[in-house]
Amino acid sequence: MVMSGSATDEEETPIDWSFQNKKGELLRRGNHPRSNFRRAILDGVDMTEGNFVSSDFRRASMFEADLMKSAFDDCDFRGCDLRKARLNLSNFRNCKFEGADLRGIRGRYAIWQGSDWWNAKIDADLSKVLAKKWPMPEDA
Repeated sequence: MVMSGSATDEEETPIDWSFQNKKGELLRRGNHPRSNFRRAILDGVDMTEGNFVSSDFRRASMFEADLMKSAFDDCDFRGCDLRKARLNLSNFRNCKFEGADLRGIRGRYAIWQGSDWWNAKIDADLSKVLAKKWPMPEDA
């Protein structure tokens, strides 16, 4: 029996959208590790079920973006505007969030292992949930 592969089985194709307006673009199920989205306008973008490992999102605007079920391991989100983004079931292992705006997000069921979510602007109720599951290390 042959099982069909997912779209993320496709060849990796890094994207360079730095300093561009890509509002509302569709990147669903894309395989784009090591991409550059620095200071891009990605408001309302659909990145569901994608692979964006080791990508640069510094100071990008991602207002109301859909990032559910995607991999963002080792990504840089410093200064990124992620207000009202959908982050549930995504992986944010070892990501940088210093100065990022995470207010109004849905991300309590995401994986935040090794990420500095406490350095971001975040709602108090989500902060309590994340502090229990992904606490700040004592040396931070």
